[in-house]
Amino acid sequence: MAFVIVSGLSGSGKSTALRTLEDAGFFITDNLPPELWGAMYDLAQARGLRRVAVSTDARTRDFLSALEDSYHRLSRRHENLRVVFLEATSEVLLRRYNFTRREHPLGDSLMVDFARERDLLAPLRALADVVIDTTDLTPADLAARVLQVLQLQQDFTLRLQSFGFKHTPPRDADLVVDVRSLPNPYYDPALRSRTGLEPEVAGYVFGDAASEEFYGQVRGFVRLAAERARASGRHGYTVAVGCTGGQHRSVAVTDRLTRDLGDLNPEVTDHRDMQPPTGEA
Repeated sequence: MAFVIVSGLSGSGKSTALRTLEDAGFFITDNLPPELWGAMYDLAQARGLRRVAVSTDARTRDFLSALEDSYHRLSRRHENLRVVFLEATSEVLLRRYNFTRREHPLGDSLMVDFARERDLLAPLRALADVVIDTTDLTPADLAARVLQVLQLQQDFTLRLQSFGFKHTPPRDADLVVDVRSLPNPYYDPALRSRTGLEPEVAGYVFGDAASEEFYGQVRGFVRLAAERARASGRHGYTVAVGCTGGQHRSVAVTDRLTRDLGDLNPEVTDHRDMQPPTGEA
């Protein structure tokens, strides 16, 4: 089980780091006193959790006297224990606080609070496996750095679904693609009651050079949109492919995209309006 302790100065990006770990499959506990680290470890192990992250910072100042003892007791029991400490210059922390208008947990003047907090958390910083200076990092940069230093892969899924425009487009898609200009198997009586998952129907949809060119453009744009979403730090992107009824063309295109875009971890979440043998395209 991976067990990560996240700490650092207020305003240095701990919330971003925790959200990143949560998206990577970690069970998150925020603001946990050091004396409870061992109990959290035992509970997580009993529940079969594979990834756990806790945060401890100046908000737990009344419990920090037990910090080093708690760490050493846990480290003797757990080899895969990592401590990540975040910091930034006081000037940048001040700017971030002025932007969010939050109160510092130590409650004095901000510049004094930053200095006191550095002293308060110095023992934990000394124990850190990784110290990340977030002064010049955007949230996306920090998320990428956390994944890198912990040797985690950022899971990404391209979610694909087909639908029929006559049943209204889905509201939760990031991108809607209209493939109604492709040849329509509905007008072939032998194919009308079949679905775009069948080779004969797909062959009709992609049966000429113009259709292949159109599909190639669609595939390229879907790839571009999904890759930009992944680069921005997102873990999923949903593309809805629509034809008239959701039976033939949209199903064939969606099915083909899952085969052609394998590096984006594609999955078909739904052929929403496809009906087995009697649907209308």
